[in-house]
Amino acid sequence: MSDTLLQQIGVLRSLAIYYAPGRIRRLRRFYSQFIVPGDLCFDVGAHVGNRVAAWRQLGARVVAVEPQSVLVNWLKRIYRHSPAVTLVKSAVGAHSGQAMLRSDPLNPTVSTLSDEWIASVGRDASFAGVRWREAESVAVTTLDELIAEFGRPVLCKVDVEGYEAEALRGLSVPIRVISFEYIPAAIGVALDSVRRLEELGDYEYNWFRGESHQFVSSHWLKPAEMIDSLDRLSADRASGDIFARLVSVAD
Repeated sequence: MSDTLLQQIGVLRSLAIYYAPGRIRRLRRFYSQFIVPGDLCFDVGAHVGNRVAAWRQLGARVVAVEPQSVLVNWLKRIYRHSPAVTLVKSAVGAHSGQAMLRSDPLNPTVSTLSDEWIASVGRDASFAGVRWREAESVAVTTLDELIAEFGRPVLCKVDVEGYEAEALRGLSVPIRVISFEYIPAAIGVALDSVRRLEELGDYEYNWFRGESHQFVSSHWLKPAEMIDSLDRLSADRASGDIFARLVSVAD
């Protein structure tokens, strides 16, 4: 079976999963605590755009950033008639330029710029079937450059498979709400991301496991509490998302 066909199968599987009945409705309900009509949001690592769909239903303007050609083509099909959605074909890092994006045609959700991340999660059982055997040269931009072009977002989601801390190093101004993925098998990336945000402002944190979109903590955590919670995760636990909410700007 050709890699092109495998890619299409992988994308179709993602579309079936992430646009399943009720899923967008749950996302919309969760994100309504952060987004009001007219807000600008960045979806960095947009994949097939399910969060774009939910945010649009909340009335947001969305900049969807995705480096994979096959996914960008699908995003164009889905959102070509939506003037409030801007697609940017690029990866996001600490500096602009070019980089090699490594991917498994059948598993487009785990494409990454980080060889170190591949080495870390490759030892985890949940990644046992993944083979990062394809490479694509992609453009890299920074969050600062995106802000200069489109404005500062109210919310920015960063899900870039082990490159989250690098993406945040390309940000020099605080954003009201930032979310980023954590993976216990490579927890250092999430820890570095928390530390980077603390250089930009005074943030408080919460998190959810998997795709539950239900916060683990009943209250927002201080940075040290969030770091402690991450440090106590065993490497075989499921991944999830961390949310950082700005309290005040750093001096």
